[in-house]
Amino acid sequence: MPRLACLTLVLTLTACSAGTDADYPHLLPTSTLLGDAALTPDPAPGLEARASDLRARADALRAPVLPEGELPAN
Repeated sequence: MPRLACLTLVLTLTACSAGTDADYPHLLPTSTLLGDAALTPDPAPGLEARASDLRARADALRAPVLPEGELPAN
């Protein structure tokens, strides 16, 4: 049984790799990929406003629900 499983695995991997004539993109150096060039046009002009709104919402959710000392009695 283990031999059959290994044979099936090898044949499956061989079938997946056969006949690929696809054009792959050229490799680029990482310094080109990680450059600090600014994107033009700006991909998200309202991103700072949205981030500020989300921070304000997170602060509101972190606030205590009941004021200090007004906990309900059991």
